[in-house]
Amino acid sequence: MIVTLTANPSLDRAVTLGAPLQPGEVQAAVAAREDAGGKGINVARVVATAGIAALAVLPLAADDPFEAALQATGVPTRRVPIRGHARANLTITDPSGVTTKLNLPGAALEPADAAALVAAVVEACAGARWLVLAGSLPPGVPDDFYVTVIHAVRERWRDAAPQVAVDSSGEALRAAALHAHPDLIKPNEDELADLAGVAFDDEDLPHAVSEVARTLVPDRVGAALVTLGARGSVLVTPDVAYAAEAPRIHVRSTVGAGDSALAGYLLADVAGAAPVDRLVNAIRYGSAAATLPGTQPPRPADLPGDDIRVAALHL
Repeated sequence: MIVTLTANPSLDRAVTLGAPLQPGEVQAAVAAREDAGGKGINVARVVATAGIAALAVLPLAADDPFEAALQATGVPTRRVPIRGHARANLTITDPSGVTTKLNLPGAALEPADAAALVAAVVEACAGARWLVLAGSLPPGVPDDFYVTVIHAVRERWRDAAPQVAVDSSGEALRAAALHAHPDLIKPNEDELADLAGVAFDDEDLPHAVSEVARTLVPDRVGAALVTLGARGSVLVTPDVAYAAEAPRIHVRSTVGAGDSALAGYLLADVAGAAPVDRLVNAIRYGSAAATLPGTQPPRPADLPGDDIRVAALHL
C-alpha cells in the first residue's frame, strides 16, 4: 500500500480557453472541470487507478464542499476533522498548453489539528510500502511539519516503517532534506535550485541537475527524482544516475504531471523494477498526465508507447 498525506488539499478548477489568455479582457471558455486535488491526493488517484492499494490522509471539515469531489475519486481516505474549508485553485490553459495558475491559501490548522493529522498518518502507515508527503503546508503549520511526521512514523514503526517520499518546495522541502533524511525527494529543477542555493542554465541541464542532486544523495536524501518538464527527468541514487527524455506529446494541462511522475516511479518500485525502469515509468506517467484535461489521473492505457531514451550520467 502507498499512503499519502495532503496537508493542504484543494478543489482544482481547470478552465480551457479557445485562444491565448488576454489579461484584462473578457474571454469565453471552451471547457471546464473540477477535481479533488492536492499533490498527495493526485498521487493516490494515480496509484489507485493502476490497481495498487492507496490511502489518502487529509484534513477535512464535515461540511466542506470538497467532500463531493473527493468521494468521486473513489480513493480510500482517512480524514482529520478541522473547522476551515479546503482551498480552491484555478488553472487556465490556452490551446498551446500554456498554463496560468491561481492558488489560494488553505484553511489554517490549530496545533491540535496538526497533532491529530500526524497521529492519523502514523496509524495509516501500518503495513505501508511508501509514505508520500506532498504539497505545500497550510497556514498555522510550521516549516518542519514534514520532519515531525517522518520522525513520528519511524519512531512508531521502526524497521517496519515505510519508505518516505517528499514532494514539496521551499522551506518545507529544505527542512525535510536537512533534518529527516527522506528516502526520495521529487523536486523540479527550480525547486532543486532553491534547495541547493544554485542557479541552472539551459546548457546541459540534466548533467547540471545530476551534479547538484549528488550533493544531497546519499548524505541528505536517499534518492532524487528531478522533473524537468519537456526536458524529461533525472534520477540520482547512491549508485547510479540517469537522464530520460520526455516523449513528444500534445499538452493539454501540466497540472498534476509531476504528481503522476512520482506515482509512476512508486508503482515501478513496488513492482520491483530497477532504477532505470522506475525513471522510465515516471516519464510515461508524467507525460500521460500532461495530455489529459485538469488533474485527471492517467490510466495504464493512457501511457505513451514511444520508446523513452535514457542516458547514464557519470557520477
